[in-house]
Amino acid sequence: MTTNFYLSLIPEALIASMLTPEEFGLYYAIGNAKRSRGQAVFFSIDTDRLPEGAFDLSTVAERCVPHGDGAPKRSVYIAIYRVLERIPREAITALHLATDDGRVLTLEPTEYAPGATGWSHLYQEFCPVSPRVVSTLDPAGFTRFITDQEQPVHVPRIVFAELTLGALAQNPAAGAADDLPYPNVGHLRDCLIELADGGGKPTKTVLRQMTQEVLFRTVSGGFYVGDSTGITTFALPTLDALEREHYAWWRSAQSTFGQ
Repeated sequence: MTTNFYLSLIPEALIASMLTPEEFGLYYAIGNAKRSRGQAVFFSIDTDRLPEGAFDLSTVAERCVPHGDGAPKRSVYIAIYRVLERIPREAITALHLATDDGRVLTLEPTEYAPGATGWSHLYQEFCPVSPRVVSTLDPAGFTRFITDQEQPVHVPRIVFAELTLGALAQNPAAGAADDLPYPNVGHLRDCLIELADGGGKPTKTVLRQMTQEVLFRTVSGGFYVGDSTGITTFALPTLDALEREHYAWWRSAQSTFGQ
């Protein structure tokens, strides 16, 4: 059986597994009697592209072996601390999004292409920190800002998704927000208004950390992995493609409860 390597974001961990991404997503989302049900967000990792000495993989071959009954080994934890910063972007080969009933959507990496976006953005960070913030910066600018070592607060590498703002994107003071499934939308509105007032601050924290699951249906555009060398995009399919080609996942994603 093939041994695959996955970087889990919830929580952060490098895991070896004999399961395929679809099987691993099902296992990690639903688990067994010992684990509560929940979403899974994880990357496939090409260990041949890891820097030498980034992780101790010397015992993986003897630890990641089939069970006595022939069942594949589901998970062998390799690292659980400061994992993302040790994995270069080129070693990340795919992103997998598992709904809380274990349906998996796989996204391939693409080069970042700036979009025709407005002045405001809502970002959910996943790893290595997990605040939700509003920003005047586009994804590339936000990546440069948060990975800038000259900044007093920065990270070496970041994974985040852009979430929809609906009418608040253009009119935070009076835009309709009834269709936004976020907690405390009034606070989100206030943060956007403060951001619009200027003062030179490019970001404003809305939530200090994720407290529940993110609704995949609120993701606008896709997920991003960025560092000082650039940014990689994992774009969601268009709504038409989701409905035609990934209907089971999309239906599950819309019914998943989250913050």
